[in-house]
Amino acid sequence: MNWVLVVAGAVVGAPLRYLTDRAVQSRHDSVFPWGTFTVNVVGCLVLGLLTGAAAAGAATSHLQLLLGTGLCGALTTYSTFSYETLRLAEGGARGYAAVNVVASVVTGLGAAFAGVALAEAWWT
Repeated sequence: MNWVLVVAGAVVGAPLRYLTDRAVQSRHDSVFPWGTFTVNVVGCLVLGLLTGAAAAGAATSHLQLLLGTGLCGALTTYSTFSYETLRLAEGGARGYAAVNVVASVVTGLGAAFAGVALAEAWWT
């Protein structure tokens, strides 16, 4: 039964990642991978909210599988982040590559911490 929850979350997360990436990237005339950056930061925020909710007893293990493993696992993409960063560096945009790494890590961690703090404020 657990794998069904993971698959169900992924069925929503994967197309959501693709559609969000395309929508965001089409609005920016830049080599910076804004679409991937956006889905990764949003995924960090959702996972932070879910983690905070679980810590407060407001999220079941089934919800964690559905949203955390399934949805966020398919929504976020470390492999694409790595690939796009490598392509930027190889293409001569080393500054963008460095900004992508630093901004993704700092903003992703910030979003996760903010999600936990929001969830704790809401459920405690």
